[in-house]
Amino acid sequence: MPTHGEATRYLVCYDIPDTPRRNRIAKCLDDFGGRVQYSVFEMVLDHRLFDKLIEELTAIVDPASDRVSVYPLCAACSRKSLLLGRRADEVRPGDEIVFIH
Repeated sequence: MPTHGEATRYLVCYDIPDTPRRNRIAKCLDDFGGRVQYSVFEMVLDHRLFDKLIEELTAIVDPASDRVSVYPLCAACSRKSLLLGRRADEVRPGDEIVFIH
């Protein structure tokens, strides 16, 4: 997990059988990153945001029936990732160019 001041890229996948809870999980993840597949999100988080994400997910997840997997991707692994298919040229979460006036 990230240390203070350091940001890490995460891949978060879920399998939630309950539709209202699944929608809450998707909304929560959308607040932190971008959807890359139906139940897969990618995000870049520092330590504070990672802790906040886990706190929010823990409050929603039913441990008896739900599964949420959070995979950290080191910088070297992230650089080696391949994007194939119709959206291979899109900007990944955390790679956006931000203009500040």
